[in-house]
Amino acid sequence: MTDRRVSMVIAAGVAVAVGLLAVRHRYLVITVNGASMRPAFTDGDRVLVRRATIRLPARGDVVVLRTPPSRAGWNGSPSSTSPARRGWSIKRVVAVPGDPLPEAAVDACGRPAGTPVPAGRLVVFGDALDSYDSRTWGFLPAEHLVGVVTRRLTSRAPNPISPAGSDRVVIR
Repeated sequence: MTDRRVSMVIAAGVAVAVGLLAVRHRYLVITVNGASMRPAFTDGDRVLVRRATIRLPARGDVVVLRTPPSRAGWNGSPSSTSPARRGWSIKRVVAVPGDPLPEAAVDACGRPAGTPVPAGRLVVFGDALDSYDSRTWGFLPAEHLVGVVTRRLTSRAPNPISPAGSDRVVIR
């Protein structure tokens, strides 16, 4: 009987380990650091992010993305003072492929307002007007998505607002 119990404990341990690896492969827990999505997110908020899949996020989703290497977007070369040295950012999706290009992103995207957003591209803004986002560097190529914020886990804000997003994230 003890051999059977040992086998069951080992099997349960393996099942838990496999389950944890599967969850870790699909989700990230990140800590927000920045102000571009205030008041929705504040420094120190921890959020759960579902890693990017084949399906693009919907308008209104808050996403984590790889920050572009320069203010010129993903085509520019990185500089030592570039915000890209920070790694990842959190922004809100304001336009998906086929949606009209928002007026605020016209200069950076190089297209007239109302032009459809091209396939495989998104327009993302921080909730703060001075955010480093599509108003600065243009379209977000879908391949630079890290994932979609699914929920806030903890917040340092006294009365957190939901749904949420922010400027920069730190992997913990």
